[in-house]
Amino acid sequence: MTLDFTKHFTAAPQEFKLKTNIGCTCKVTVRVINGRVTLDQGWSPYATVHQIKIWYLVTFKLLTLGSLKLTVFNKDDVKVVTKCKKHDVAFAMGV
Repeated sequence: MTLDFTKHFTAAPQEFKLKTNIGCTCKVTVRVINGRVTLDQGWSPYATVHQIKIWYLVTFKLLTLGSLKLTVFNKDDVKVVTKCKKHDVAFAMGV
């Protein structure tokens, strides 16, 4: 995400709550690297559990100052709906 994204904030948030289209949520930390807002700790297990792959498109919608809704599209532009039964287990294991 570009720094233009942060114009919606008085200060860049240190973490976001991510929410999928099926209501699954998790927290990720945020860092600014080379002028971009980067999702850091928590993003990797989130992407793994929700099967986000290279070439997938992820859109972010700002819901509140601390939460984003993610919508994921596969390489065929089809919306991906992933149930995350393993969500709690994966995060507990640090996947």
